[in-house]
Amino acid sequence: MTYDDLPVDPDVDSGGGRASRPLHLRAPYAGLVFIGGALGTAAREGLSLAWPDSGFPATIFAVNVTGAFALGLLLELLVRHGPDAGRRRVARLLLGTGFLGGYTTYSTFAVGATQLMRHADAGTGWLYAVATVLVGAIATTAGIVTGAMVHRRTAP
Repeated sequence: MTYDDLPVDPDVDSGGGRASRPLHLRAPYAGLVFIGGALGTAAREGLSLAWPDSGFPATIFAVNVTGAFALGLLLELLVRHGPDAGRRRVARLLLGTGFLGGYTTYSTFAVGATQLMRHADAGTGWLYAVATVLVGAIATTAGIVTGAMVHRRTAP
């Protein structure tokens, strides 16, 4: 395998044969991620305030699992509808990287697991940590499978 055989990173756009700035350094694309991230973070915070945790971080667990499913679904649908350009790129950056990146949270999950391990029951903390990762992976896979099924039903 040579360098030319590797897939092109969708966040590096050659600009029609001449080198250009990576997408993450372009203000319009960074703005999409910022807006989506702000909205996703606000949604997560709103859910955390509406359903505060009472010992076990169930709300953050649910947020991370639903976010994993949604990201799998979104990316599968986008990839099946064509190259990462135009509206698909905007959707990926705004909804995937931005909104779902802000909605899901590794840091709050890590703090919750650590607090359970230190202040409650270490077994519960480890169970929460392992379950979040495993159920998140299953949810992502379910999102991908759902996206493939939706595409098959709607494909001409």
